[in-house]
Amino acid sequence: MKEKAKILDQEGISRAITRIAHEIIEKNKGTAGLCVIGIRNRGVYIAQRIAECIKKIEGKEIETGALDITLYRDDLALASGQPRVRKTEIDFDINEKNLVLVDDVLYTGRTIRAALDALIDLGRPRSIQLAVLVDRGHRELPIRADFVGKNIPTSNKESVEVCLQESDGSEEVLIAERQ
Repeated sequence: MKEKAKILDQEGISRAITRIAHEIIEKNKGTAGLCVIGIRNRGVYIAQRIAECIKKIEGKEIETGALDITLYRDDLALASGQPRVRKTEIDFDINEKNLVLVDDVLYTGRTIRAALDALIDLGRPRSIQLAVLVDRGHRELPIRADFVGKNIPTSNKESVEVCLQESDGSEEVLIAERQ
């Protein structure tokens, strides 16, 4: 892929996460019954950062988990080879909780649909809200984020690459042209 433009740097990512944390607190009128669950892989790191930011703002820890959606994907049959299944780590009861599902990029909505299926298999939350670092448009399903770090209009010929220190060794969001 050919890099086209840097959309967010480390400071921009940090500001977006801080803004999302404030919006989550405001919409939920505090932290009572609030949990944050990240979709593996980068969504988990963003969820942890949001939870840490909420702790700094409110002085309260909120439960945080990691969700693997591999076996819930609708394109599993199209994947070549064996899918890499990772662990879902949600060690708390999600029933009657206000869950904030977190992912790095919202595109077609299919990842979120799979995540919703996986969560419903785990229990019946009071609500499920969606937070994403980047919304790039091109939805195929009627899914929208409640909290968005940055809206980035893209073409289908482009990809959005989120790089985080924990997984990639750098902090940036790039738009790249597909080759």
